Amino acid sequence: MNKMQNFTEGKIFSPLIRFAIPVLLALFLQAMYGAVDLLIVGQFSGDSADIFVSAVSTGSQIMMTLTVVITGLAMGLTVYVGEKIGAGRREEAGEIIGSGITLFAVISLIITVLMVLFSTALTELMHAPAEAFDATAWYVTICSAGTLFIVAYNLVGSIFRGIGDSKIPLITVAIACVLNIAGDLLLVAVFRMGSTGAALATVFAQAASVLLSLLIIRKRTLPFAFSRKHLRPKGLHIKAMLRLGTPIALQDLLVSISFLVILAIVNDLGLNESAGIGVAEKVCAFIMLIPSAFMQAMSAFVAQNVGALKHDRARKALWYGIASSLVVGVVVGYFSFFHGDILAGIFTRDAVIIAPAAEYLKAYAIDCVLTAFLFCFMGYFNGCGNTTFVMIQGIIGGIFVRLPVSWAMRKIEPVELFRIGLATPISSAVQIVLCVGFFVIAHLLRQRKREGLTL
Repeated sequence: MNKMQNFTEGKIFSPLIRFAIPVLLALFLQAMYGAVDLLIVGQFSGDSADIFVSAVSTGSQIMMTLTVVITGLAMGLTVYVGEKIGAGRREEAGEIIGSGITLFAVISLIITVLMVLFSTALTELMHAPAEAFDATAWYVTICSAGTLFIVAYNLVGSIFRGIGDSKIPLITVAIACVLNIAGDLLLVAVFRMGSTGAALATVFAQAASVLLSLLIIRKRTLPFAFSRKHLRPKGLHIKAMLRLGTPIALQDLLVSISFLVILAIVNDLGLNESAGIGVAEKVCAFIMLIPSAFMQAMSAFVAQNVGALKHDRARKALWYGIASSLVVGVVVGYFSFFHGDILAGIFTRDAVIIAPAAEYLKAYAIDCVLTAFLFCFMGYFNGCGNTTFVMIQGIIGGIFVRLPVSWAMRKIEPVELFRIGLATPISSAVQIVLCVGFFVIAHLLRQRKREGLTL
Protein backbone atom coordinates (compact mmCIF):
# COMPACT_ATOMS: atom_id res chain seq x y z
CA MET A 1 0.00 0.00 0.00
CA ASN A 2 1.41 3.38 -1.02
CA LYS A 3 1.59 5.66 2.01
CA MET A 4 3.32 8.60 0.39
CA GLN A 5 1.58 11.96 0.59
CA ASN A 6 1.76 14.52 -2.18
CA PHE A 7 1.83 17.97 -0.57
CA THR A 8 2.09 19.91 -3.82
CA GLU A 9 -1.61 19.81 -4.79
CA GLY A 10 -4.96 20.59 -3.16
CA LYS A 11 -5.57 22.05 0.28
CA ILE A 12 -2.78 23.20 2.56
CA PHE A 13 -4.04 23.42 6.13
CA SER A 14 -5.74 20.03 6.53
CA PRO A 15 -2.93 17.95 4.92
CA LEU A 16 -0.36 19.86 7.02
CA ILE A 17 -2.31 19.16 10.22
CA ARG A 18 -2.91 15.50 9.30
CA PHE A 19 0.80 15.08 8.69
CA ALA A 20 1.79 17.01 11.83
CA ILE A 21 -0.45 15.02 14.21
CA PRO A 22 1.48 11.71 13.88
CA VAL A 23 4.70 13.72 14.14
CA LEU A 24 3.34 15.32 17.33
CA LEU A 25 2.35 11.94 18.75
CA ALA A 26 5.79 10.54 17.92
CA LEU A 27 7.46 13.50 19.64
CA PHE A 28 5.13 13.07 22.62
CA LEU A 29 6.10 9.43 22.95
CA GLN A 30 9.76 10.33 22.51
CA ALA A 31 9.43 12.88 25.29
CA MET A 32 7.66 10.22 27.37
CA TYR A 33 10.49 7.88 26.50
CA GLY A 34 12.98 10.15 28.25
CA ALA A 35 10.62 11.36 30.95
CA VAL A 36 9.67 7.87 32.09
CA ASP A 37 13.24 7.26 33.26
CA LEU A 38 13.09 10.35 35.44
CA LEU A 39 9.53 9.69 36.61
CA ILE A 40 10.08 6.11 37.72
CA VAL A 41 13.50 6.80 39.20
CA GLY A 42 12.04 9.74 41.15
CA GLN A 43 9.10 7.71 42.45
CA PHE A 44 10.82 4.40 43.28
CA SER A 45 14.31 5.26 44.57
CA GLY A 46 13.43 6.11 48.18
CA ASP A 47 16.05 8.11 50.07
CA SER A 48 18.39 8.04 47.04
CA ALA A 49 15.84 9.71 44.74
CA ASP A 50 17.66 13.05 44.56
CA ILE A 51 20.93 11.34 43.57
CA PHE A 52 19.36 9.18 40.84
CA VAL A 53 17.13 12.02 39.56
CA SER A 54 20.19 14.24 39.22
CA ALA A 55 22.08 11.43 37.46
CA VAL A 56 19.27 10.75 34.98
CA SER A 57 18.59 14.45 34.35
CA THR A 58 22.23 15.28 33.63
CA GLY A 59 22.92 12.04 31.77
CA SER A 60 19.81 12.27 29.63
CA GLN A 61 20.67 15.85 28.67
CA ILE A 62 24.04 14.61 27.40
CA MET A 63 22.32 11.86 25.42
CA MET A 64 19.72 14.34 24.13
CA THR A 65 22.57 16.42 22.73
CA LEU A 66 23.77 13.37 20.83
CA THR A 67 20.24 12.67 19.60
CA VAL A 68 19.61 16.18 18.27
CA VAL A 69 22.87 16.03 16.30
CA ILE A 70 21.78 12.77 14.70
CA THR A 71 18.31 14.17 14.04
CA GLY A 72 19.83 17.29 12.49
CA LEU A 73 22.00 15.25 10.13
CA ALA A 74 19.04 13.03 9.26
CA MET A 75 16.98 16.14 8.44
CA GLY A 76 19.28 16.53 5.44
CA LEU A 77 17.97 13.19 4.21
CA THR A 78 14.36 14.23 4.87
CA VAL A 79 14.72 17.46 2.88
CA TYR A 80 16.72 15.84 0.05
CA VAL A 81 14.23 13.02 -0.45
CA GLY A 82 11.31 15.46 -0.15
CA GLU A 83 12.76 17.68 -2.88
CA LYS A 84 13.12 14.71 -5.24
CA ILE A 85 9.57 13.52 -4.51
CA GLY A 86 8.21 17.03 -5.11
CA ALA A 87 10.14 17.29 -8.38
CA GLY A 88 8.69 13.96 -9.53
CA ARG A 89 12.08 12.17 -9.50
CA ARG A 90 11.10 9.22 -7.33
CA GLU A 91 13.54 6.85 -9.02
CA GLU A 92 16.39 8.58 -7.19
CA ALA A 93 14.85 8.06 -3.75
CA GLY A 94 16.08 4.47 -3.41
CA GLU A 95 19.66 5.49 -4.20
CA ILE A 96 19.50 8.41 -1.76
CA ILE A 97 18.15 6.27 1.09
CA GLY A 98 20.72 3.52 0.44
CA SER A 99 23.51 6.09 0.57
CA GLY A 100 22.02 7.54 3.74
CA ILE A 101 21.95 4.16 5.49
CA THR A 102 25.62 3.48 4.73
CA LEU A 103 26.59 6.99 5.83
CA PHE A 104 24.78 6.73 9.15
CA ALA A 105 26.16 3.25 9.83
CA VAL A 106 29.68 4.69 9.78
CA ILE A 107 28.61 7.72 11.86
CA SER A 108 27.01 5.52 14.54
CA LEU A 109 30.17 3.42 14.89
CA ILE A 110 32.38 6.48 15.36
CA ILE A 111 30.01 8.13 17.85
CA THR A 112 29.64 4.94 19.91
CA VAL A 113 33.39 4.59 20.39
CA LEU A 114 33.86 8.26 21.28
CA MET A 115 30.92 8.44 23.69
CA VAL A 116 31.91 5.30 25.62
CA LEU A 117 35.54 6.40 25.90
CA PHE A 118 34.70 9.93 27.08
CA SER A 119 31.59 9.34 29.21
CA THR A 120 33.42 10.11 32.47
CA ALA A 121 35.03 13.22 30.97
CA LEU A 122 31.61 14.46 29.81
CA THR A 123 30.24 13.91 33.31
CA GLU A 124 33.07 16.01 34.74
CA LEU A 125 32.45 18.67 32.13
CA MET A 126 28.82 18.88 33.21
CA HIS A 127 29.85 19.57 36.84
CA ALA A 128 27.68 16.67 38.00
CA PRO A 129 27.22 16.90 41.80
CA ALA A 130 29.74 14.73 43.67
CA GLU A 131 26.99 12.62 45.22
CA ALA A 132 25.59 11.74 41.78
CA PHE A 133 28.84 11.62 39.78
CA ASP A 134 29.31 7.84 39.51
CA ALA A 135 25.64 7.23 38.78
CA THR A 136 25.70 9.87 36.04
CA ALA A 137 28.84 8.46 34.42
CA TRP A 138 27.37 4.94 34.37
CA TYR A 139 24.10 6.20 32.88
CA VAL A 140 25.96 7.94 30.04
CA THR A 141 28.24 4.94 29.39
CA ILE A 142 25.39 2.43 29.16
CA CYS A 143 23.22 4.66 26.95
CA SER A 144 26.20 5.44 24.70
CA ALA A 145 26.67 1.73 24.03
CA GLY A 146 23.26 1.81 22.34
CA THR A 147 24.12 4.65 19.93
CA LEU A 148 23.58 2.38 16.92
CA PHE A 149 19.92 2.00 17.86
CA ILE A 150 19.49 5.75 18.52
CA VAL A 151 20.79 6.39 15.01
CA ALA A 152 18.69 3.64 13.44
CA TYR A 153 15.28 4.71 14.68
CA ASN A 154 15.95 8.40 14.01
CA LEU A 155 17.02 7.45 10.49
CA VAL A 156 13.83 5.46 9.91
CA GLY A 157 11.79 8.48 10.96
CA SER A 158 13.66 10.85 8.65
CA ILE A 159 13.28 8.58 5.63
CA PHE A 160 9.54 8.18 5.97
CA ARG A 161 8.86 11.85 6.78
CA GLY A 162 10.72 12.70 3.58
CA ILE A 163 8.31 10.62 1.50
CA GLY A 164 5.28 12.05 3.30
CA ASP A 165 4.60 9.17 5.72
CA SER A 166 4.59 10.27 9.36
CA LYS A 167 2.95 7.08 10.68
CA ILE A 168 5.96 4.74 10.54
CA PRO A 169 8.03 7.08 12.78
CA LEU A 170 5.09 7.11 15.20
CA ILE A 171 5.00 3.29 15.29
CA THR A 172 8.77 3.15 15.85
CA VAL A 173 8.82 5.46 18.83
CA ALA A 174 5.60 3.95 20.26
CA ILE A 175 7.25 0.54 20.41
CA ALA A 176 10.32 2.05 22.09
CA CYS A 177 8.21 3.95 24.63
CA VAL A 178 6.17 0.91 25.69
CA LEU A 179 9.25 -1.27 26.04
CA ASN A 180 11.10 1.42 27.97
CA ILE A 181 8.25 1.79 30.47
CA ALA A 182 8.17 -1.97 30.98
CA GLY A 183 11.94 -2.10 31.42
CA ASP A 184 11.96 0.79 33.88
CA LEU A 185 9.23 -0.76 35.99
CA LEU A 186 11.10 -4.05 36.11
CA LEU A 187 14.65 -2.80 36.70
CA VAL A 188 13.96 0.35 38.75
CA ALA A 189 10.69 -0.29 40.56
CA VAL A 190 11.16 -4.04 41.15
CA PHE A 191 14.92 -4.62 41.25
CA ARG A 192 15.76 -1.14 42.60
CA MET A 193 18.66 -0.56 40.16
CA GLY A 194 18.20 3.22 40.10
CA SER A 195 19.68 5.18 37.21
CA THR A 196 21.66 2.13 36.00
CA GLY A 197 18.40 0.21 35.53
CA ALA A 198 16.89 3.17 33.67
CA ALA A 199 19.86 3.24 31.28
CA LEU A 200 19.68 -0.52 30.63
CA ALA A 201 15.94 -0.27 29.96
CA THR A 202 16.59 2.55 27.49
CA VAL A 203 19.13 0.58 25.45
CA PHE A 204 16.96 -2.55 25.39
CA ALA A 205 13.92 -0.56 24.26
CA GLN A 206 15.86 1.13 21.46
CA ALA A 207 17.25 -2.17 20.18
CA ALA A 208 13.92 -4.01 20.26
CA SER A 209 12.11 -1.04 18.69
CA VAL A 210 14.46 -0.96 15.71
CA LEU A 211 14.16 -4.71 15.09
CA LEU A 212 10.36 -4.75 15.36
CA SER A 213 10.04 -1.62 13.19
CA LEU A 214 12.15 -3.18 10.44
CA LEU A 215 9.83 -6.20 10.42
CA ILE A 216 6.84 -3.86 10.01
CA ILE A 217 8.53 -1.85 7.26
CA ARG A 218 9.33 -4.99 5.27
CA LYS A 219 5.59 -5.51 4.80
CA ARG A 220 5.07 -1.98 3.49
CA THR A 221 5.16 -1.20 -0.23
CA LEU A 222 7.38 1.80 -0.89
CA PRO A 223 6.52 4.32 -3.63
CA PHE A 224 9.88 3.61 -5.29
CA ALA A 225 12.26 0.69 -5.86
CA PHE A 226 14.55 -0.22 -2.97
CA SER A 227 16.67 -3.35 -2.51
CA ARG A 228 20.07 -4.45 -1.18
CA LYS A 229 21.77 -3.19 -4.33
CA HIS A 230 20.90 0.37 -3.24
CA LEU A 231 22.90 -0.06 -0.01
CA ARG A 232 26.07 1.53 -1.29
CA PRO A 233 27.46 5.02 -0.85
CA LYS A 234 27.16 7.44 -3.76
CA GLY A 235 29.29 10.52 -3.38
CA LEU A 236 26.77 12.84 -5.05
CA HIS A 237 23.97 11.90 -2.66
CA ILE A 238 26.12 11.84 0.47
CA LYS A 239 27.50 15.26 -0.37
CA ALA A 240 23.97 16.66 -0.84
CA MET A 241 22.72 15.13 2.42
CA LEU A 242 25.68 16.49 4.35
CA ARG A 243 25.32 19.91 2.72
CA LEU A 244 21.72 20.09 3.95
CA GLY A 245 22.06 18.22 7.23
CA THR A 246 25.41 19.37 8.63
CA PRO A 247 24.36 23.00 9.26
CA ILE A 248 21.21 21.77 11.03
CA ALA A 249 23.20 19.30 13.12
CA LEU A 250 25.83 21.89 13.99
CA GLN A 251 23.14 24.40 14.94
CA ASP A 252 21.36 21.83 17.09
CA LEU A 253 24.64 20.78 18.70
CA LEU A 254 25.61 24.31 19.66
CA VAL A 255 22.11 25.09 20.94
CA SER A 256 22.17 21.92 23.03
CA ILE A 257 25.62 22.81 24.33
CA SER A 258 24.26 26.16 25.43
CA PHE A 259 21.57 24.35 27.43
CA LEU A 260 24.17 21.97 28.83
CA VAL A 261 26.22 24.95 29.99
CA ILE A 262 23.14 26.37 31.72
CA LEU A 263 22.65 22.98 33.38
CA ALA A 264 26.30 23.01 34.48
CA ILE A 265 25.81 26.50 35.92
CA VAL A 266 22.81 25.30 37.91
CA ASN A 267 24.60 22.09 38.97
CA ASP A 268 27.08 24.29 40.83
CA LEU A 269 24.21 25.60 42.98
CA GLY A 270 23.60 22.23 44.61
CA LEU A 271 21.93 18.82 44.34
CA ASN A 272 18.32 20.08 44.74
CA GLU A 273 18.76 22.75 42.05
CA SER A 274 20.41 20.18 39.76
CA ALA A 275 17.51 17.76 40.20
CA GLY A 276 15.01 20.64 39.92
CA ILE A 277 16.27 21.88 36.57
CA GLY A 278 16.38 18.28 35.36
CA VAL A 279 12.70 17.90 36.18
CA ALA A 280 11.95 21.28 34.55
CA GLU A 281 13.75 20.25 31.35
CA LYS A 282 11.63 17.10 31.15
CA VAL A 283 8.50 19.23 31.50
CA CYS A 284 9.89 21.55 28.80
CA ALA A 285 10.30 18.58 26.49
CA PHE A 286 6.49 18.30 26.53
CA ILE A 287 5.93 22.06 26.45
CA MET A 288 7.83 22.34 23.16
CA LEU A 289 6.06 19.43 21.44
CA ILE A 290 3.63 21.49 19.33
CA PRO A 291 6.22 23.87 17.79
CA SER A 292 8.65 20.97 17.32
CA ALA A 293 6.00 18.94 15.50
CA PHE A 294 5.20 21.84 13.18
CA MET A 295 8.91 22.40 12.54
CA GLN A 296 9.40 18.80 11.34
CA ALA A 297 6.13 18.72 9.41
CA MET A 298 6.91 22.10 7.85
CA SER A 299 10.29 20.89 6.63
CA ALA A 300 8.78 17.95 4.74
CA PHE A 301 5.79 19.94 3.44
CA VAL A 302 7.88 22.87 2.24
CA ALA A 303 10.59 20.64 0.72
CA GLN A 304 8.10 18.98 -1.61
CA ASN A 305 6.62 22.32 -2.70
CA VAL A 306 10.03 23.91 -3.22
CA GLY A 307 10.97 20.89 -5.33
CA ALA A 308 7.81 21.53 -7.37
CA LEU A 309 8.68 25.27 -7.56
CA LYS A 310 5.51 26.21 -5.64
CA HIS A 311 6.98 28.82 -3.28
CA ASP A 312 3.68 30.64 -2.66
CA ARG A 313 2.14 27.41 -1.41
CA ALA A 314 5.11 26.86 0.89
CA ARG A 315 4.73 30.37 2.39
CA LYS A 316 1.02 29.82 3.04
CA ALA A 317 1.91 26.64 4.94
CA LEU A 318 4.24 28.72 7.12
CA TRP A 319 1.43 31.09 8.18
CA TYR A 320 -0.95 28.21 8.88
CA GLY A 321 1.71 26.55 11.02
CA ILE A 322 2.46 29.68 13.04
CA ALA A 323 -1.22 30.40 13.73
CA SER A 324 -1.96 26.83 14.85
CA SER A 325 1.15 26.59 17.02
CA LEU A 326 0.54 29.99 18.60
CA VAL A 327 -2.93 29.08 19.89
CA VAL A 328 -1.55 26.08 21.75
CA GLY A 329 1.55 28.01 22.87
CA VAL A 330 -0.52 30.61 24.71
CA VAL A 331 -2.49 27.94 26.60
CA VAL A 332 0.58 25.89 27.52
CA GLY A 333 2.47 29.03 28.51
CA TYR A 334 -0.29 29.98 30.94
CA PHE A 335 -0.11 26.64 32.75
CA SER A 336 3.69 26.69 32.81
CA PHE A 337 3.82 30.13 34.41
CA PHE A 338 1.02 29.81 36.95
CA HIS A 339 0.99 26.06 37.63
CA GLY A 340 4.58 24.95 37.16
CA ASP A 341 4.57 23.26 40.56
CA ILE A 342 1.78 20.93 39.45
CA LEU A 343 3.64 20.05 36.24
CA ALA A 344 6.89 19.40 38.13
CA GLY A 345 4.98 17.33 40.66
CA ILE A 346 4.27 14.76 37.96
CA PHE A 347 7.93 13.70 38.08
CA THR A 348 8.76 13.96 41.77
CA ARG A 349 7.07 14.22 45.15
CA ASP A 350 10.02 16.01 46.76
CA ALA A 351 9.08 19.63 47.56
CA VAL A 352 12.72 20.79 47.58
CA ILE A 353 12.98 19.66 43.92
CA ILE A 354 9.55 20.94 42.83
CA ALA A 355 10.24 24.52 44.03
CA PRO A 356 13.30 25.25 41.81
CA ALA A 357 11.68 23.41 38.88
CA ALA A 358 8.56 25.60 39.06
CA GLU A 359 10.69 28.73 39.28
CA TYR A 360 12.62 27.78 36.14
CA LEU A 361 9.41 26.90 34.25
CA LYS A 362 8.10 30.47 34.60
CA ALA A 363 10.80 31.63 32.18
CA TYR A 364 9.97 28.84 29.75
CA ALA A 365 6.33 29.94 29.77
CA ILE A 366 7.37 33.05 27.85
CA ASP A 367 9.23 30.92 25.33
CA CYS A 368 6.06 28.91 24.61
CA VAL A 369 4.68 31.89 22.68
CA LEU A 370 7.94 32.80 20.96
CA THR A 371 8.73 29.29 19.70
CA ALA A 372 5.40 29.20 17.84
CA PHE A 373 7.04 31.67 15.46
CA LEU A 374 10.65 30.54 15.69
CA PHE A 375 10.23 26.80 15.14
CA CYS A 376 7.88 27.24 12.18
CA PHE A 377 10.34 29.63 10.55
CA MET A 378 13.16 27.13 11.12
CA GLY A 379 11.11 24.31 9.59
CA TYR A 380 10.26 26.53 6.60
CA PHE A 381 13.91 27.49 5.99
CA ASN A 382 15.05 23.86 6.36
CA GLY A 383 12.48 22.82 3.76
CA CYS A 384 13.71 25.58 1.45
CA GLY A 385 17.27 24.26 1.79
CA ASN A 386 18.41 27.39 3.68
CA THR A 387 20.00 25.24 6.36
CA THR A 388 23.12 27.41 6.59
CA PHE A 389 21.00 30.36 7.71
CA VAL A 390 19.22 28.14 10.25
CA MET A 391 22.64 27.24 11.61
CA ILE A 392 23.78 30.87 11.78
CA GLN A 393 20.70 32.15 13.60
CA GLY A 394 20.86 29.19 15.98
CA ILE A 395 24.49 29.87 16.81
CA ILE A 396 23.79 33.56 17.38
CA GLY A 397 20.87 32.77 19.67
CA GLY A 398 22.48 29.90 21.55
CA ILE A 399 26.10 30.94 21.89
CA PHE A 400 26.06 34.73 21.66
CA VAL A 401 22.79 35.42 23.51
CA ARG A 402 21.67 32.50 25.70
CA LEU A 403 25.08 31.74 27.24
CA PRO A 404 26.18 35.28 28.17
CA VAL A 405 22.69 36.16 29.46
CA SER A 406 22.50 33.04 31.66
CA TRP A 407 26.03 33.68 32.96
CA ALA A 408 25.17 37.30 33.74
CA MET A 409 21.97 36.26 35.53
CA ARG A 410 23.98 33.76 37.60
CA LYS A 411 26.07 36.65 38.94
CA ILE A 412 23.07 38.58 40.26
CA GLU A 413 22.44 37.97 43.96
CA PRO A 414 20.31 36.34 45.17
CA VAL A 415 20.56 33.73 42.42
CA GLU A 416 17.15 32.90 40.91
CA LEU A 417 16.46 30.13 38.41
CA PHE A 418 13.76 32.30 36.84
CA ARG A 419 16.34 34.91 35.87
CA ILE A 420 18.74 32.25 34.56
CA GLY A 421 15.85 30.74 32.58
CA LEU A 422 15.09 34.10 30.94
CA ALA A 423 18.13 33.55 28.75
CA THR A 424 16.03 31.17 26.62
CA PRO A 425 13.12 33.48 25.64
CA ILE A 426 15.58 36.37 25.14
CA SER A 427 17.58 34.29 22.65
CA SER A 428 14.36 33.18 20.92
CA ALA A 429 13.30 36.81 20.47
CA VAL A 430 16.62 37.65 18.82
CA GLN A 431 16.36 34.62 16.52
CA ILE A 432 12.82 35.57 15.45
CA VAL A 433 14.05 39.03 14.40
CA LEU A 434 16.79 37.38 12.32
CA CYS A 435 14.29 34.95 10.74
CA VAL A 436 11.83 37.69 9.80
CA GLY A 437 14.63 39.73 8.25
CA PHE A 438 15.91 36.79 6.22
CA PHE A 439 12.39 35.84 5.11
CA VAL A 440 11.68 39.37 3.83
CA ILE A 441 15.02 39.62 2.03
CA ALA A 442 14.65 36.17 0.42
CA HIS A 443 11.10 36.99 -0.72
CA LEU A 444 12.19 40.29 -2.28
CA LEU A 445 15.12 38.65 -4.08
CA ARG A 446 12.87 35.89 -5.44
CA GLN A 447 10.34 38.50 -6.59
CA ARG A 448 13.02 40.51 -8.39
CA LYS A 449 14.33 37.37 -10.06
CA ARG A 450 10.82 36.50 -11.22
CA GLU A 451 10.29 40.03 -12.59
CA GLY A 452 13.64 39.84 -14.39
CA LEU A 453 12.69 36.58 -16.04
CA THR A 454 9.33 38.05 -17.07
CA LEU A 455 11.02 41.03 -18.71
